[in-house]
Amino acid sequence: MAKQVTTVSEEGYSATNEIREFETTIDANGEDAPDTLEALLAAYGSCYVPALRVGGQQRDAGDLGQIEIDITGELNDDDKLESVQFDVRVEADVDEDTGEEVIERAFELCKVHDALKDSLHAETSFEGNAV
Repeated sequence: MAKQVTTVSEEGYSATNEIREFETTIDANGEDAPDTLEALLAAYGSCYVPALRVGGQQRDAGDLGQIEIDITGELNDDDKLESVQFDVRVEADVDEDTGEEVIERAFELCKVHDALKDSLHAETSFEGNAV
């Protein structure tokens, strides 16, 4: 099984991404759409939500109800992502110890978290005069 995305940029720094029957735009400058790091943080948070729900069930916290995550990505001097902070709030009454267990389990389950590892690097080919 593989995931397939087609990214097209006709000019400038904005790109349209075709993902199955969906289309999303990402603008590296952040002028016309979310920038690349904002899109990454959104994908991370969107993946972490279901991981929290499953983690809540598996760690006896039950249904977490509404979940809100404020995600902050700190940038270094080169405007590259240096760190990520999740501030998670849930509707359910969950004690601190159980919350920590849910958080740890959610990181184990989150596929985006897993993908953000140093060993993952895109195998790349390049073809000129092709489009």
